[in-house]
This record gives sequence, C-alpha cells and structure tokens, in this order.
Amino acid sequence: MKKILYALLLAAPLASAQVEVREAWIRATVPSAKSTGVFMQLKSKQGGQLVEVRSSVAGVAEIHHMQMDGQMMKMHAVPSLELPAGKLVDLASGGYHVMLMDLKRQLKEGETVPVTLVIRKKGKQTETIAVDATVKPLTYTPPKGQ
Repeated sequence: MKKILYALLLAAPLASAQVEVREAWIRATVPSAKSTGVFMQLKSKQGGQLVEVRSSVAGVAEIHHMQMDGQMMKMHAVPSLELPAGKLVDLASGGYHVMLMDLKRQLKEGETVPVTLVIRKKGKQTETIAVDATVKPLTYTPPKGQ
C-alpha cells in the first residue's frame, strides 16, 4: 500500500502539468533599460488561458500583443492569451509576448531568470508554472520554427 501511495504522489505533478513550455528566453538589456521581452512556446493539453506572468527581476510583467494599425505597429497589454487544446502558441517578437517592465537590474546574456506563468484551465482552476528563461544577446534571432 505504501508503494502505491508513493507512486501516486510522484506521478501527481506530472499528471497536473497541462501546459508544456518550450524555448523560453529573454532579450538581454543595456544597463539603463527598464523593460525587455520574454518569448517562448506554449502547448496546452486541454486548453486554457495564460492570465498572469510574474518575475522577481521586474516590478511589472504583462502579456502584450503587437499588431499593425494602418501603417504603424502598435503594442498593448492584453488581459489573457488563449491556449487552444493541442495547439502550439508562439510568444514571439512582433506578436504576443511577455513584457517585463520596471526592471530592477540589467539582464545579462547567459544568465537564467525565473518567470512564473499562471494558467487558467477550462474549469476555472489555475495552474502555476515556474520557468527558467535564458537571457539571449540583444541581437539574438531565434531559428525559424522556434
């Protein structure tokens, strides 16, 4: 009985992880910068929404969207990001992404920064996912398909 209970306890975190996070990275900053972007790919098994983002390196973390408005590219905060079941959602430059603002320090290439994602599942329950995002150079461009 103890072995079964132990096995169930070990499997519980795996069963509850409904969102897979891939290729999480942050753009490095210059010393005086107060904001930067966080990029990654998310895939939800059962669908849900990204409703909140937090990081200890920033005073504010928001989900943002960039889109063309006539001849001008505009960026604005959105309250959530839909994660359709089984579909890869790309948080990338020029589209949906996370903005870290009111940075508390410079983010340097090669370091790892903790980011917390809050996902609202279909049943209105939330799941918190801890992500370690790698800081990439200011000039970094991810390979096609990432």
